[in-house]
Amino acid sequence: MQKQAVLEQPRLRLFDNAALTRLILPLIVEQFLTIAVGMVDSVMVSSVGEAAVSAVSLVDTVNVLIVNLFAALATGGAVVAGQYLGRQDRENAEKAGNQLILFTGAAALVVMVLVYLGHNVLLDVVFGHLAPDVRAYCSTYLLIVAASIPFIALYNSGAALFRIMGNSNVSMAVSIAMNTVNIAGNALLIYRLRMGVAGAAIPTLVSRVLAAVMMLAWLRSPGLVIRLRVPFEFRFDRGMVGRILRLGVPNGLENSMFQLGKIVLLSLVASFGTASIAANAVGNSIASFQSLAGMAMSMAMVAVISRCVGAGDEEQVRYYTRKLMKICYAAMLLTNLLIMLALPLILRAYNLSAETMEMARQVLLLHGTFSCLTWPLAFTLPNALRAANDVRFSMVVSVLSMWMFRIVCGFVFAKSLGLGMFGTWAAMMIDWAVRSAFFVWRIRSGGWKRAAFERI
Repeated sequence: MQKQAVLEQPRLRLFDNAALTRLILPLIVEQFLTIAVGMVDSVMVSSVGEAAVSAVSLVDTVNVLIVNLFAALATGGAVVAGQYLGRQDRENAEKAGNQLILFTGAAALVVMVLVYLGHNVLLDVVFGHLAPDVRAYCSTYLLIVAASIPFIALYNSGAALFRIMGNSNVSMAVSIAMNTVNIAGNALLIYRLRMGVAGAAIPTLVSRVLAAVMMLAWLRSPGLVIRLRVPFEFRFDRGMVGRILRLGVPNGLENSMFQLGKIVLLSLVASFGTASIAANAVGNSIASFQSLAGMAMSMAMVAVISRCVGAGDEEQVRYYTRKLMKICYAAMLLTNLLIMLALPLILRAYNLSAETMEMARQVLLLHGTFSCLTWPLAFTLPNALRAANDVRFSMVVSVLSMWMFRIVCGFVFAKSLGLGMFGTWAAMMIDWAVRSAFFVWRIRSGGWKRAAFERI
């Protein structure tokens, strides 16, 4: 009781309300830009033709997988740095940040080289037999965008470090610049110069290079708690890299399995015909906006809780977890209420058939309802566990729940029960509910504390 009373004094909190606002609002803007620009990007590519759209969507499944891997690694490094900041150990926090930049840059270069060496195998084995025009477009797009892998990895690492420092304005500003260049480049190269798929790929590469350069330049600013050292040390610290990987690898495996599961269910949806494919695509597009606020809050959770864990303050871990979850639920409720009210107008803009529109409406009402009920518990809450070093538990629960419930139930509901595409979305809701139950139990049982307060 005495400890809780102390927390009620704002001057003793690690993050006051103003600091939380400065952290959260730019994250929401950044997430909105990412989703909105992705939609505009797809519309622009569609002007090239169906073969181009198919090629870009196929290659992007691989791109998203790679980006998610490095984003997970960046989160692991940021948690390590954040925990050092919580301990007031600025020297090791800065060292962790520098090692994260060095390791992600080197690892991304290796991945880029492997993609170039194996691009033909990737296209022919992973994607199977493709129509000649789709195959050619895939090759063009992949060979250009693959060069951006090191740059997007460095951008994600830098953005994660700024969030840990409580400054998400920088990642928002860089994201605005990156997405502006991407959209403007697409407009010029696709519409004006008629460069086709290459016109979509080149702006992606250029914008990611710009984002990485801006982020690294900002990290060299004097006065930062975590900044790139000058001269930069191109030497690995095995102990520090090991700590980063211990947190980043399980998160990366979880993200990879999640992406793989989505691909499996996409193949199932494709078997139900064009209307189901279109409704699923529209549903996924709008559903991204339904969970936008939650995704931003998930990033904030990592930044805040890692600092509390580093400070060794269990009470503040619990206090800020509850506080951020309340904010998350309020934001999700407001967002989904607005989207549901505007849903008829939004769906009409897609010019869908009556059958497709009805299917999209049903899955979005389902997704919006559960976004307000279980999404925060299933996806934002486990980030508190990850920030507290409890990465294995969240990985095991997420992977098993996805394969046992989302995938298996998806096939049962869609095929055996005859629910079609709607069945895959219903299975997703069961997956969320199962995750939620396990993560709430983990928090309440205190099982996370053993990992949280070990020496990093």
